[in-house]
Amino acid sequence: MKEKRKQSIRLCGLLSLLLLLALLGGCKKKENTEAKTDEKGYQIYYLNKDETATATVNYQPEAKDTDGLIQELLKKLATTPEGGSLEAVLTDSVFVTDYTLDNGQLTLHFDPAYQDMDWIREILCRSAVVRTLCQIPDVEYVSFLIGDNPLMDLDKNPVGQMNADSFVENTGDAINEETVTTLTLYFANKSGDKLVKEKVNVTGSSNISVEKLVVESLIRGPVSGDTDYPTLPSGTKILSISTKDGICYVNLNDGFLEQGYNVTEAVTIYSIVDSLTELSGISKVQILVNGETDLVYKESMRLDTIYERNLDIIEQGE
Repeated sequence: MKEKRKQSIRLCGLLSLLLLLALLGGCKKKENTEAKTDEKGYQIYYLNKDETATATVNYQPEAKDTDGLIQELLKKLATTPEGGSLEAVLTDSVFVTDYTLDNGQLTLHFDPAYQDMDWIREILCRSAVVRTLCQIPDVEYVSFLIGDNPLMDLDKNPVGQMNADSFVENTGDAINEETVTTLTLYFANKSGDKLVKEKVNVTGSSNISVEKLVVESLIRGPVSGDTDYPTLPSGTKILSISTKDGICYVNLNDGFLEQGYNVTEAVTIYSIVDSLTELSGISKVQILVNGETDLVYKESMRLDTIYERNLDIIEQGE
């Protein structure tokens, strides 16, 4: 009798264990399903039928590598979505002939017919392409070339490099709220010991300060890459930026301290200072790294110093 009871207990224990494993297996299967459902997808930007705004359609790409994602998303931008309420932004006459990706900078070469679009459709097209492609992790900025020449705005100035923050969310008449700001920036000359001036037009969102647009543009580098040269390391990120009592406080990450381009430390510092002091209301600049000023940049430029504009470092003739 005792032996039968032991067998019964063992059988119950085995059944309980099997039931527990089944429950755990079921929970695990459910968890995996939920994780798959929650995988981050992409949004493809299209034009509405009136060509007054952009709209998005959710999309889960098949490609896993960066090059494959670029090609797949460009193909989706050229495909009219189902339903008939939206239009593709890339067409038989507006299409990409080639592209290159270098250190986060995606350059798109367009057929010359791109320039035949009216200005509203062009801005919407540009916004849709940039915001779609900047979702790719390795793409930080996008620039447009018509053939091999930079895309120019209505004032015949280079549009330059763009990211998702370069455009306001345009619904309805919001396209009229897009702001284009002309910035005076200072980059390095060929020898890296002087600054040269470059004027660029930046299309910016209304919720981004002009100060941030200036520093972001310096990080992206000059439009005239054949004559002007970058001053800030590509790993530089803006942590915060604000202006008070005429002093602009620029807080950067430690990527700013990395070995960057072959320029003097003064050229790097005054590239920021002279560019920001071109803005009204800013007369001085304080540079911080991770919120700290008790640092020396490249062994000679103290960051606890509040810098004023330096005209002597600007190359003559500029």
